Amino acid sequence: MEKAKEYIAAVYKKVEERDPHQVEFLQAVKEFFDTIEPVLVRHPKMIEENILERIVEPERLIQFRVPWTDDEGNVQVNRAFRAQFSSAIGPYKGGLRFHPSVNQSIVKFLGFEQIFKNSLTGLPIGGGKGGSDFNPKGKSDFEVMRFCQSFMTELQKYIGPDTDVPAGDIGVGGREIGYLFGQYKKLNGFGAGVLTGKPIPMGGSLARTEATGYGLVYFTNEMLKDVGRTFKGQKVVVSGSGNVAIYAIEKVHQLGGTVIACSDSDGYILDLEGINVETVKRLKEVERKRISEYVNEHTSAEYIEGSIWELENEFQIALPSATQNEINGITAKKLVAQGVYAVAEGANMPSDLEAIKVYQEHGVLYGPAKAANAGGVAVSALEMSQNSIRLSWTFEEVDDRLKDIMATIYQQCRDVAKEYGVEGDFVSGANIAGFLKVAEAMLSQGVV
Repeated sequence: MEKAKEYIAAVYKKVEERDPHQVEFLQAVKEFFDTIEPVLVRHPKMIEENILERIVEPERLIQFRVPWTDDEGNVQVNRAFRAQFSSAIGPYKGGLRFHPSVNQSIVKFLGFEQIFKNSLTGLPIGGGKGGSDFNPKGKSDFEVMRFCQSFMTELQKYIGPDTDVPAGDIGVGGREIGYLFGQYKKLNGFGAGVLTGKPIPMGGSLARTEATGYGLVYFTNEMLKDVGRTFKGQKVVVSGSGNVAIYAIEKVHQLGGTVIACSDSDGYILDLEGINVETVKRLKEVERKRISEYVNEHTSAEYIEGSIWELENEFQIALPSATQNEINGITAKKLVAQGVYAVAEGANMPSDLEAIKVYQEHGVLYGPAKAANAGGVAVSALEMSQNSIRLSWTFEEVDDRLKDIMATIYQQCRDVAKEYGVEGDFVSGANIAGFLKVAEAMLSQGVV
């Protein structure tokens, strides 16, 4: 046990010394390392083969510039990245994020988390992530198109159906994926399997749009069932109003819960009658407006500037689905005081380390992101399968597979946590279950 502790500490120190300013990446590594000791004690060969140091270093990290022309004819330049983290169990798989906050640390943290998330799905996909500090908000369709074409002109050198299969993330929806795919096709010929989250006519999968949000709720429902609860009659708060949040709200309502609030980066809406998901869909997906516009159509609702987690009303379930580190330790204590007994993460790493500690100290049912929001990448892998066999499955077929995958992920987290002596700790369960498969593949492949 002492040897495992010393090894973990030594590797983390090395990561910290190499990348001292990559705060998000260091946070993701520490959260993972804090749970992995029981595995190393049971499998000392992983220490001998230096698996941890190998897994925290991307196999390849690509950075490139993206020059493009705005509607006024001005040349703009953005920075872009692709972290191809681990191909131990399959081609790199992970989304592209277009947001001003994107930097090397963000891309590395997301790619690192993606390794274990993808492993948990049980599907043969490795971990990767990418993006750019380009902000699609406020840009015309033609500006977004020109940026995407320039971005893909460089990225296409490094991706392919059996190498690296990107998808969408924050700022990259159906519009952006369509433009990216169009440019890839122009340069390489038609290759449906090179991107997922595509529009249906280009080989996209039914239920892919809904997958992350639906999957989040399916995972949460499994947690609730294990303690004799359901969504029925529960008040729920979902942060964000993008793809994940919208379809989480929709599925919660289908299961009998009431989502009373959702948000965007400026503020949140409170609708005690229940958020009207069709209004949010139209505002965010079609009209691309701010969430504050919701109150113009629903006069019983209230718009409040600031963080949704400052909400004073009582609710029982929190589904943070906006961005990383939106909940800290202080906020987590407030949630507990308000009666929240379950938190499941639709965004990547929305709870910081102090918040996680609060959940665990107060017995909150906690579904970590790498498990709870794996539905999106799971259906992306199903999209790859459909592209490979040149067939399309119905919405119901894909949704049924998604339900089964999320139930299996929950069972893995629960059962592995119990097996390794940390029963009820789904953070450890998710990390260990995801890591074991990847580590075993790495051991079998030698030092590569």
